[in-house]
Amino acid sequence: MTNGVIATPHRLASEAGAQVLREGGNAIDAAIAADAVLCVVYPHMTSVGGDLMAIVWPANADTPVGIIGSGRSGELATIEAVRERGHDTMPERGVLSVTVPGTVEAWGRLLERFGTLGLAAVVEPAVALAQNGYIITERLAAFLREDAELLTREPAAHELYPPMEGGMLLRNSDLASVLRDIGRHGVGTFYRGEIAAAIVAAIKRRDGLVTAKDLASHRSHWVEPLRVRYRDLTVFELPPPTQGLTALAMLVRLDRIPRQRLQPGVEFVTTFKRIRDECYPLRDRYITDPEFAVAPLEPFLDPGHAPVGSADARDGGDTIYLCAADEHGNYVSLIQSAAYSFGSGIVAEGTGMLLQNRGAYFKLDRNHVNRLEPKKRTMHTLIPAIASREGRPAIVFGSMGGEGQPQLQTQVLINLVDRDLEPGEAVARPRIRVQAGGDIVSVEADDPDAREINRSGLKIELKPPQHHSLGHAAAIVIDGPEAWRAGADPRSDGSVEYVG
Repeated sequence: MTNGVIATPHRLASEAGAQVLREGGNAIDAAIAADAVLCVVYPHMTSVGGDLMAIVWPANADTPVGIIGSGRSGELATIEAVRERGHDTMPERGVLSVTVPGTVEAWGRLLERFGTLGLAAVVEPAVALAQNGYIITERLAAFLREDAELLTREPAAHELYPPMEGGMLLRNSDLASVLRDIGRHGVGTFYRGEIAAAIVAAIKRRDGLVTAKDLASHRSHWVEPLRVRYRDLTVFELPPPTQGLTALAMLVRLDRIPRQRLQPGVEFVTTFKRIRDECYPLRDRYITDPEFAVAPLEPFLDPGHAPVGSADARDGGDTIYLCAADEHGNYVSLIQSAAYSFGSGIVAEGTGMLLQNRGAYFKLDRNHVNRLEPKKRTMHTLIPAIASREGRPAIVFGSMGGEGQPQLQTQVLINLVDRDLEPGEAVARPRIRVQAGGDIVSVEADDPDAREINRSGLKIELKPPQHHSLGHAAAIVIDGPEAWRAGADPRSDGSVEYVG
């Protein structure tokens, strides 16, 4: 048995990760087992057909390492091809928004480098849940109702995900077969075997832009995380194509502000919005696939840099975030998504798997840095995080929330560091979110300062308490080699599981 801890947005995923630890796996094995379960039981938030990003701090290492598991646009993906199909802007759903799935290959790379168990053992809990069925939660049921129009466009999607009520049983035997095949035959079958053939056939049938060659050539990338100081911590984020630089840009500016000015209230909201409005235009001006254009670090990491332009990101983005630690000193911060809720809305026939709509983030403006081009990775919202103190891991944290992740993640860190909250409270406290466009601030109605904020002159939209648009966060605070405190967000169906 391996002593450890895991926090995820669904109880079944946390239990699966904990069971892997009990069977002797490490934190990386547990995290991937939990993620595979989430691909089954949280289809509105993620999919095997999505992308994955992670930061791993391996046992006895001096620094963490990151993996960029984002798929590229298809070799046929051009602005002209999309416009010829009748679109003036990049479609948010449907086959033209589909990019190569990056998750499965990232699982393989992570296990190959850091895991102790084979892929078959790690995905077995997900196989069992997909085959035998799972009880859907009220939250998933609400998404099935809200997205019914999207899911009814595609017969395979509607058959698999009709409107349902919480407490009902949902099975996905095709997805069980896909996961079983991945476990038995390795990730190659997903990208170059029968599963790949089914994905390509589904895309071709709908006149899409991703080909068999695109899947066969997909690779994840190991990267060195970027870092900044925040208080007495060093915070690590992934580099482009992710928006990790945006989170770091916010932190270097927040670090100049005294702690007392970051306590809850109107002053915090106005200060936080100002900093967000300084940083997000930088993201939308500079960040894309670094193989196509390299984002300069100075505008992001120089707190005196003047903001330029405005942000043009879209709201949306439903995702899972999880984190895990073990007695050996391995820590993993992992985030995975199919982009929007239920991704593209397309289930590749015979796979039970929703294809992601990550391509929705591309632009059809030829002068935009993140314009659509063949075999390109779009600016990516997924950003896991780790913070260290005096050279050792101190906090593993992150949040789902699409383009809002830098804001949500940063508030979790403020809660932990500047407000001295326990991890469970730090991820549960009401948060704010400046919506895409920058004009409106979302405030949860159970925020004790909601009434005062609403009278502040800012444009406020009150959200129901514990609303999913304010993120599903999780955090682990590391107190020693086998001493952890963790929290899972009550906005999700999640839990924290300790082993040992």
